[in-house]
Amino acid sequence: MTPTSTTPVALVTGASSGIGDVAAKRLAAHGFRTFGTSRRERPDTDGVDMLRLDVRSADSVRQCVDRVLSEAGRIDVLVNNAGTMHQGLAEEASLDEARAAFETNFFGVVRLTDAVLPLMRQRRSGRVVNIGSLAAWIGEPGEGFYAASKAALARYTEALGYETRSLGIRVSLIEPGAFVTPVVEAAAATEGRIAAYDGIREAAEDTLQRNLERGGDPGRVADLVLKAVRAKRPRPRYGIGQGGRSIPMLKVLLPQRWFFALLLRAYRLPTRNGN
Repeated sequence: MTPTSTTPVALVTGASSGIGDVAAKRLAAHGFRTFGTSRRERPDTDGVDMLRLDVRSADSVRQCVDRVLSEAGRIDVLVNNAGTMHQGLAEEASLDEARAAFETNFFGVVRLTDAVLPLMRQRRSGRVVNIGSLAAWIGEPGEGFYAASKAALARYTEALGYETRSLGIRVSLIEPGAFVTPVVEAAAATEGRIAAYDGIREAAEDTLQRNLERGGDPGRVADLVLKAVRAKRPRPRYGIGQGGRSIPMLKVLLPQRWFFALLLRAYRLPTRNGN
């Protein structure tokens, strides 16, 4: 598609595979001049111009945004999808591992959003869609720092939505349940092991694996990205997939002790003195 001054421009991070890949192609197929990003060089594909981007680097972010502006002249839609997953019990994980999860999943989103918002404010128009996770609601055992980074992303997205609404910018958060993507399959796992946690770790890992085996098609999330981008009044939050809608509702409505007990049973974790 030949870009024109009226052609909307979308930038999708983490577009080399999984949700980002399908979302970028969906946007391209529906009339957006679409740029996708990857940490490594990737060929353009299916109407998506691929750019190199490491969201952990301010220089890389600046170069990526400048490249989009030089080629398309504007950015109307930003989809923050790039992320990393960390598996490991809280005490077993190192602070470096925790920081790495936040650096990509939270600060990477902030870094890129800050680079794009001035352009949207100038036009008094724009859409930001952040891809979060259901883990933000439940602090999943064995994924504590991943969940914490996504919880931080959720509250940041909420605040950003309030702050930019009068400026013509709409911000949405999409929180999927379990979906099978290469990011999940290649999740980093902590190397530190504490014997007292052996049974707990095994139960948490088994539950995660079962959830992934029942995981949904990333295309469903991509369809929701397109819906949020094109909606006249997009929702602040969209839940999708296994537990994506029910878990937040239960977390709000159930007494805390009930919800805590529910999660212990769901993960088959011991409740007292190893029992």
